[in-house]
Amino acid sequence: MIRKEKFGDEILKAHILVEALPYIKKFSGKTVVIKYGGSAMLDCNLKKMVMQDVVLMKFVGLNPVIVHGGGPEISSFLKKLGIESKFVNGLRVTDEKTAEIVEMVLVGKINKEIVSMINELGGMAVGISGKDGKLLKAEKDLSNGDLGYVGKIVEVNIGVIQMLIERGYIPVIAPVSFGDDGKTYNVNADTAAGKIAEALKAEKLILLTDVEGVLENVEDKTSLISRMDLEHAKKLMDSGRINGGMIPKLKCCIKAVENGVKRAHIIDGRLTHSLLLEIFTDEGIGTMIGKECFDDDNL
Repeated sequence: MIRKEKFGDEILKAHILVEALPYIKKFSGKTVVIKYGGSAMLDCNLKKMVMQDVVLMKFVGLNPVIVHGGGPEISSFLKKLGIESKFVNGLRVTDEKTAEIVEMVLVGKINKEIVSMINELGGMAVGISGKDGKLLKAEKDLSNGDLGYVGKIVEVNIGVIQMLIERGYIPVIAPVSFGDDGKTYNVNADTAAGKIAEALKAEKLILLTDVEGVLENVEDKTSLISRMDLEHAKKLMDSGRINGGMIPKLKCCIKAVENGVKRAHIIDGRLTHSLLLEIFTDEGIGTMIGKECFDDDNL
């Protein structure tokens, strides 16, 4: 008879794999759009773990698509050049010079670093920007006044993403877009991820953040809302209890679900292997938003 205590860790791993099996089966062949940002981009260990999660997702049959930000690195580079970063409602004021730097940092540095790490971990990634294949067409966003070359997406052409997925690649997208005026527009990464998820009719949109998820009471860290339908999410937005950076994220999730994404998730990217915990376990983490009331499980 095999002694349980001798193989305790191995048995636990086996239980985890068995728990993941129905999720692997259900999501095989489905597309998951991941907005990669926050601490998970800055901490080397977290960065590696996120990419390990993405590679594993690909190997078990899912189609992960990464859309990344890079605000802190952009601000750091601008500071080195003596250029002050200015923000209005979370959006970077972007003149023509700043737009060039944003594109250089997002496309030339961060995007290639992510691609290299995925490839080193055994996956196959291809880095693109919103300009490639006319992926993201934008126009000037005047909703917060004239902030320069800050864009809102008016059209998504998913052909290049579909081609990469069909050929077994993991698309890694920098949210730099183009306009009819020939100019480069800086687009919020959360918004870009949401729009891309809508266009792909993705199974899931996952936003990696630096918070546990959506809280019923922002002063109470134990008030995490694990599941919300659209009605609940909209009421929470209207209540005024959502503030700061969570406002655009929750709006993005609501819009995505309204437009065909089955589930949207706001999760804590500071947690080890947060993507796997959310997708492949019964409990999940963070906040999951769906169109209707949840009557089944974490799927």
